[in-house]
Amino acid sequence: MAHILFAASEVFPHIKTGGLADVAGALPPALQALGLDISIVIPAYRRIAEMRSVPPPVVAEFALPEHDAVAKIRASQLHGTDIPLYLVDIPGLFDRDGEPYTDADGNEWPDNPDRFAAFSRVVCAMALGELLPQFKPDAVHCHDWHTGLVPALLADKPQRPATLFSIHNLAYQGVYDRDTFTRLELPERLWHPELLEYYGQFSFLKGGLACADTLLTVSPTYAEEITRPEFGFGLDGLLNWRVNVLHGILNGVDYQLWDPRLDVHIPQHYWLETLSEKVHNKLALQAELGLEVDASAFIVTHVGRLTWQKGSDLIMEALPALLEIPGVQCAFLGSGDPAFAANLKALADAQPSRCAATIGYNEPLAHRLIAGADVFLMPSRFEPCGLTQLYSLRYGTLPIVNPTGGLADTVTEGQTGYVIDEMSAAGLTDCVGRAVDDFRQRPIVWQQLARRGMVSDFSWARSAAEYAAYYQQAITARHQLR
Repeated sequence: MAHILFAASEVFPHIKTGGLADVAGALPPALQALGLDISIVIPAYRRIAEMRSVPPPVVAEFALPEHDAVAKIRASQLHGTDIPLYLVDIPGLFDRDGEPYTDADGNEWPDNPDRFAAFSRVVCAMALGELLPQFKPDAVHCHDWHTGLVPALLADKPQRPATLFSIHNLAYQGVYDRDTFTRLELPERLWHPELLEYYGQFSFLKGGLACADTLLTVSPTYAEEITRPEFGFGLDGLLNWRVNVLHGILNGVDYQLWDPRLDVHIPQHYWLETLSEKVHNKLALQAELGLEVDASAFIVTHVGRLTWQKGSDLIMEALPALLEIPGVQCAFLGSGDPAFAANLKALADAQPSRCAATIGYNEPLAHRLIAGADVFLMPSRFEPCGLTQLYSLRYGTLPIVNPTGGLADTVTEGQTGYVIDEMSAAGLTDCVGRAVDDFRQRPIVWQQLARRGMVSDFSWARSAAEYAAYYQQAITARHQLR
């Protein structure tokens, strides 16, 4: 049985800022169901410790002289499973208020390179079997820039396991200056244009892209897009050089958490034969958010980071025109750019009976916004995979998307949702207008679209089988080289 060490910076439900946590929390159980032996390792953030009355036991320690610290490895389990979850406890780096990557004001922690370099060194020690008796994985699966140093640091180790690196969003690269590279005491061999060096600086992400045995990303279309300059963020040349080991696997959905028949966060359960009862979630959402309670209203929602990537500026530019469409109401949940957040809140406050904006993140409210809406807006300029459009499909809430990345792979005009023809406020408004027309004038078509989306299968079982195949391929190739 192959043993996979899953290294990530966050995992749901223990700590979450975005879709990476959902993947890290849902994919390992699906892999375990296929017979793989999975362990997960993440940093021991303060928020994780605050959820427990007694800290998990320390099973190993690892000296980090480069960071003047000692890491304690605490053994726990992924919530609701028997999958080992190892917490890397370095109080000086991870025991602090705020988010995993930013302080309470949304500013990036200035010592992020120190934090994730230290974490990566611990992951490498675990991967080489240096920390725990009888623990030596066959493969290490790393995720995003926070673990990009792991494949680079392992690359010249003769007895290393196979390394796989997943790109969840190429825009976040962990780029720092030459002085930081020197201060972190990284091996000088890594300062090279074909390794970590990146236009005179260095990139954590590039370490994973250049050195991992296998590169993965979270949708087939995104795997192709990032080899082009407009989506490659300066790394398209490297990705084209490594295109033979680059593969796209569509993310899945944990239907134990996201299903209108089971969802503990919504007031009214429903399914295909009771789809008419979905309206009770609309009425409850309107009452909760202070919108006019009206079953005939057409509710447009959006949940996500308030960023240029997600098209937040287009949503706000289009919002006045959207609210001029008779019967349309809008509800938003998100955090991110402070200017976007303030502008969105002001726009919503100007028409409180027709528009609501909640700044921050609230997992239960996210479920209610998806269940209570008629359409879900996702006008991302680029989207590696996207999960909320998959959640929306399950709930019979039709996605409105820009056809990029995983959105192009999962939503089809006239089949399961609506596709924006032009990435502009006018194009977004026009697309919502088409959806409103179908909702009002073609209810049978509307019901067909909703039902088709609800029965679409984006379960993790499908995706996990593809991951398992790439794991085995990488492990076999690594064994042949030893």
